[in-house]
Amino acid sequence: MPDLRISELTMNQLIIHVVGLGVQANAKLDEYAEMALLKADCVLGSERQLNLVSSYLSKHKNRHNDDFCQILPTLPELEAKLQVLQEKRFTDVVVLASGDPLYFGIGTWLNRHFSAHQIHFYPAVSSIQAACHKLGVTLQDAHVLSVHGRPVESIRRQLKPNRNLILLTDSKSTPQVLAQECIDAGLTKSILHICEALGYESERIRSFTAEELVRQAELGFDALNVVVIKTSNQPSFYPNFPGIADNKFVTDKGNGKGMLTKRETRLSILSLLQISDKDIVWDVGAGCGGVAIEIGYWHPQANVFAVEHNEIRQSCLEANRTRFGVMNNVTLIAAKAPEALQGLPKPDKVFVGGSDGNLEKIIEYCWDNLPENGVLVTSAVTEDTKMTLQSFLQKRIAKNEATYESIQLNYAKLENLAEQSAYRPALPVTLFCFTKQLNRTC
Repeated sequence: MPDLRISELTMNQLIIHVVGLGVQANAKLDEYAEMALLKADCVLGSERQLNLVSSYLSKHKNRHNDDFCQILPTLPELEAKLQVLQEKRFTDVVVLASGDPLYFGIGTWLNRHFSAHQIHFYPAVSSIQAACHKLGVTLQDAHVLSVHGRPVESIRRQLKPNRNLILLTDSKSTPQVLAQECIDAGLTKSILHICEALGYESERIRSFTAEELVRQAELGFDALNVVVIKTSNQPSFYPNFPGIADNKFVTDKGNGKGMLTKRETRLSILSLLQISDKDIVWDVGAGCGGVAIEIGYWHPQANVFAVEHNEIRQSCLEANRTRFGVMNNVTLIAAKAPEALQGLPKPDKVFVGGSDGNLEKIIEYCWDNLPENGVLVTSAVTEDTKMTLQSFLQKRIAKNEATYESIQLNYAKLENLAEQSAYRPALPVTLFCFTKQLNRTC
């Protein structure tokens, strides 16, 4: 049975008009948005938004009805609210939004739950656009982030030199908190422009270096603000290119040692996996999270499930999720494979880096759950592990159901030895990569 959306099952008659209000103290709607508002059975918005359109609502025939103007509930409650309106035989509902509803706005949620013919959008200038024009920042050259209702640490993947960052904030992501993030990244001379109450009489823009701002903890800002950060030309803690240095990870033996896939091997694994946007990835035996964190950092739209049963390594992985700001798309599964894999979303790509003696069961389970063109990458150091993977390879060849490649990595690192320099070789690592091919002809 196809996966039908809620709207197609229960709300076929409901039409939702999403009206952006722009950046101004009193909304100025075009004729189409005004028409949608005047024919609505119900208007949903925050108290501030309802006040912005009060002059339009005063003309409405239903303005005295108790059900007409309602406070927009939180997203988890909105679905139930719209079902109630449907049951009351409402046909036209207006949802008020700030600026452009489809740019970090409620439109994204509505598109996931309703059919295209049920939703009409009426965009306006957003606070992001307004801030750019106030400061002369070119929007296409900026990186727009929302930390509204999201962990502030999620900005860390963008804290790199010479960038324009535009942030939608909330009460937890204050300018001082954002400045501290810049300092922790080593970008101490970054400039933060705080654009407050844009479009209102109280509008103002204040600028500080990160160092200045953290020293003024008592300084207050209007809750309605957009922060534009121009990061400094200083080296950042956070990487600019794949291959995060081992010593930047929190590990169970410190200084990048312990159960962490090392950078040289990790880069080859990333190359073999070829992660795409919106891929679902399983990292089985994730250890301290080297592969999972690196995937999540460079691919914010991928969803990574890092499976690790060792409690010490779990705590390291959690620390690395926060350190690199990948809490939104890297999930720790604190259990042992293959049992831990049951119930997870089906993967597009799988990396098996550890198995705790269950390698054969794990790779068979992963293979069975991969779609056509899905990729399984595994690593081996011991001869026993290589033999298991060779046996798995022979099965795939016999069934003619995979393309494959295998490489062995040998490298050595320069270290100090008795006050001399010497290259210390690492243990060779063998990588196997299998791509699933169904119904292949010989």
